[in-house]
Amino acid sequence: MSKIALVDDDRNILTSVSMTLEAEGFEVETYNDGQAALDAFNKKLPDMAVLDIKMPRMDGMDLLQRLRQKSQMPVIFLTSKDDEIDEVLGLRMGADDYVKKPFSQRLLVERIRALLRRQEALGNDQAGTASPEAKVMERGNLRMDPLRHAVTWKGRDVSLTVTEFLLLQALAQRPGFVKSRDQLMDVAYDDQVYVDDRTIDSHIKRLRKKMRSADSDFAAIETLYGIGYRYNEE
Repeated sequence: MSKIALVDDDRNILTSVSMTLEAEGFEVETYNDGQAALDAFNKKLPDMAVLDIKMPRMDGMDLLQRLRQKSQMPVIFLTSKDDEIDEVLGLRMGADDYVKKPFSQRLLVERIRALLRRQEALGNDQAGTASPEAKVMERGNLRMDPLRHAVTWKGRDVSLTVTEFLLLQALAQRPGFVKSRDQLMDVAYDDQVYVDDRTIDSHIKRLRKKMRSADSDFAAIETLYGIGYRYNEE
C-alpha cells in the first residue's frame, strides 16, 4: 500500500481527497501546513507528496526546496486556477506534475497512479530480468542505472526526479535523433494525462540546470526550436 502525504491548509480538501484516496487503496497522511509536513518527513518519508503552494508557516515551494535536498520522491503540486507562474516555478524547482484547482479528484488519482507506476518501472525489476529500459546505459560521459535510479556525468552523481530521469533516458537512448515534445510527453506521462508544451520545457530546463551543476560546460541536450530536443553524445 503506497503512502501519500497530502499537504493543504484547506480542511475540506484534506478531508474529501483523503477519503477518495483511501477508498482507492492508498494510505494517507494529512498536514495543514508545510512546517508540520516537513517535521514528519524528517522522521519518515511517504511514497509521494501532494502539496498546495500557498500555505501558512511554510509554503509548498519552500517545502519542496527542502524536500529536494534529501529526496527525489514524486511530488504533485496543487496550483491556483490561473497562476501559470506557480506551475512553471514549481516544475523548475523539481515537482513532477501539477493539478489546477478546482480539480477533479478522479484526475488527481490518475496523476498519482501514473507517477507511482513510473517510479516502480524505474526502481523495480520484479520479474528478475532487465528490460532494455532497465539496463545500465552509457553514452559518453553519461551513465544511467534505472534499477538504482542513479545518474552520473563524468563520474559525478546527479540527482534527478522520476520525470527528469525518464526524459533524459528517452533522449540519450538514441543520440542525434530528435524527440518531439509530444514524444517526450508519451514517455513521461500516461496517455490519459494531458500536459502542455510548457510542462516539458520546464522539466528540460530543470534537467539542464542539474546536469550543469555537475559540469558547467554540459551542452548535450540541444533545443531545436519548433521541433523538439536532441541528445548529442559527447
